[in-house]
Amino acid sequence: MNLSDLSKEEQILYAVKRVLTEVIKDTATEPGQIHPLSDNTIGGLRDCLVLISQREQELAVENDRPMDKRPRFVDEPKAQGDVVVSIDSIGKPRK
Repeated sequence: MNLSDLSKEEQILYAVKRVLTEVIKDTATEPGQIHPLSDNTIGGLRDCLVLISQREQELAVENDRPMDKRPRFVDEPKAQGDVVVSIDSIGKPRK
């Protein structure tokens, strides 16, 4: 799906979610270090991401669009879809 195929609201949600996740990645700290963001701010980021995800799901349902997209590794094999198996190949081989 192309970004231009989305409604203006969906484009805004996508952009805000992308920026919030980039802020989270950019401010990530090593274990044991003090995080530069306050606990209140971190909680606010989580709340915003939850609200964005919920609205994305609502819009997908309204537009009959599936929400089954998941990130994939580059070397991960793609799903092949339906596989047709011949009925003759089922069972014990004949002699």
